[in-house]
Amino acid sequence: MIRTTRRLIAAVAATASTVLALHTTTARGAEAQTPARPASVASDTGTTKFDVAGVTVIYRHTRTSLFVANLYLLGGVRLATPQTAGLESMLLEVTERGTKKYPGESLRRAMARTGSEIGVGAQEDFTIFGLRTTTDRVDSTWSIYADRLMQPTLADADVEFVRENRIAALKQREDSPDALLEYLADSVAYVNYPYALSAVGTDRSVASITAAQLREFQRTQMVKSRMLLVVVGNIPRAKLESLVRGTLGTLPTGDYKWEPPAVLDQRPGSNVHIVSRRLPTNYILGWWSGPPAGHRDVPALRVATAILQGRLFAEVRSRRNLTYAVEARFRDRALTSGGLYVTTTRPDVTLDVMRDQVRSLQQETIPTEYLAPLVQQFITEYFLDNETTGAQADFLARAELYRGDYRAGERFINDLQAVTGEDVRRVAATWMRNIRFTYIGNPSQVDRFKLMGF
Repeated sequence: MIRTTRRLIAAVAATASTVLALHTTTARGAEAQTPARPASVASDTGTTKFDVAGVTVIYRHTRTSLFVANLYLLGGVRLATPQTAGLESMLLEVTERGTKKYPGESLRRAMARTGSEIGVGAQEDFTIFGLRTTTDRVDSTWSIYADRLMQPTLADADVEFVRENRIAALKQREDSPDALLEYLADSVAYVNYPYALSAVGTDRSVASITAAQLREFQRTQMVKSRMLLVVVGNIPRAKLESLVRGTLGTLPTGDYKWEPPAVLDQRPGSNVHIVSRRLPTNYILGWWSGPPAGHRDVPALRVATAILQGRLFAEVRSRRNLTYAVEARFRDRALTSGGLYVTTTRPDVTLDVMRDQVRSLQQETIPTEYLAPLVQQFITEYFLDNETTGAQADFLARAELYRGDYRAGERFINDLQAVTGEDVRRVAATWMRNIRFTYIGNPSQVDRFKLMGF
């Protein structure tokens, strides 16, 4: 359950392309391989889960002086409509402009004195309201943090100020081919599905959101049943419980129940959306829909994606020099997904090579023993990605929400080490298909049927 495979990609490209590309056999003729016995993972005795006045809390006690509190407001885009997309993140941004206890500039001055940070992260499954401070500043910063959530002023002038800034930022998406590609690709891949909505909204949705809507959402949706609080730091548990009980614990309970989103039906055939733009190169991104995050295929899909990335890097960039940027992607959400990304001036030739590499992964079986270098590199990156206090909090939250138990992360290394070559072939054949592509660039340079052939 690593937050992203992008850091892994650069590190394993050489290994995946030179070792794994050389040692493959056809699935029909391959002998069964016995994987090495997974190494055991020590139990995490420093992390506990408990309830405080109806708020679910996961607390990892560390020796660091840094204190991180991530409040996961569950629901994400499933609480939105095309007209209200981006509402929750906009609401939390407006709270920075004043609360009943800290009106106007006094809030920003109070935060500046602490040297701390409160941030908002809008994602498809939840919105993160995060606090970063030091152990000796917990009391003063928690007061501001909780007040922003519970008693924001949401003045009309502040709402208008934030709205105009967000609209301007969202309109800039049109000026960046990559940003526009990311937005449109989700809309195409997840049509009639919640993930088609942008967690930060669009310029149109944000323009239509009113101060009254923000106040109503704050009144009705800031409820304890939507909250998962993950804390990583070094304070007594009794103190943490006291902070939560006196603030978040006083909020209404609500009746929200977290459930993973419905599995997206495997729609036959690929889909293509082409946007004509005069650009120096063409931008291509397509997504395939994967299983729920807790599915048994997910570890093998991560390994398969890393192998595919190595092969694409070797064939498309290094050997044929068709691009400076090519990726096989994996997205860790409640419903996983993966994709293919490339920028190129020769899209037809590039797509042929990429399709061949996908089909090779689907049809050939890699001897299991040749996976070991890649998996070990993956595990190394696993620890590197979760070194920071904030990353640990996010890792625990995703394990709890996506796999039903914050301790599930302890088993992730074992799951990776148990992946076999046949697992890789099988999951590639099962999930890496029906890819829905978005293309931005010169339409005359691409045969849309090549995009539909994945």
